[in-house]
Amino acid sequence: MSRLELIHTDRAPRAIGPYAQGVKVDGWVYCSGQIALDPDSGEVVGGDVARQTDRVLKNLAAVLEAAGASLTTVVKTTVFLADMSDFAAMNEVYGRHFGDHRPARATVAVAGLPRSVTVEIDCVARVL
Repeated sequence: MSRLELIHTDRAPRAIGPYAQGVKVDGWVYCSGQIALDPDSGEVVGGDVARQTDRVLKNLAAVLEAAGASLTTVVKTTVFLADMSDFAAMNEVYGRHFGDHRPARATVAVAGLPRSVTVEIDCVARVL
């Protein structure tokens, strides 16, 4: 049986429920959804969806790094938006973080997100 390694880093917000920031198994890392929480204060980063998306992707990058992966090894993301009219602004920031790398992605509108944030993103990545 494969061994599951729970991932934790202080460079991303602590889990706010009974889950891990990420789980590494068989050369893959599965990151829990990240929202726009500042890892130092635990408070929601204010501002528009662009600012929140930037914080979310920095949080995901920190979890990935702790697991031995990076944004360049992400194979799949899921983006949850509280308002689909924020898609273009989120997409612009998302593109800056991923550069030329283009993981598979699903984007869905949801009725609400934790702490009333505008965006949440999870991902699956290959460990380097």
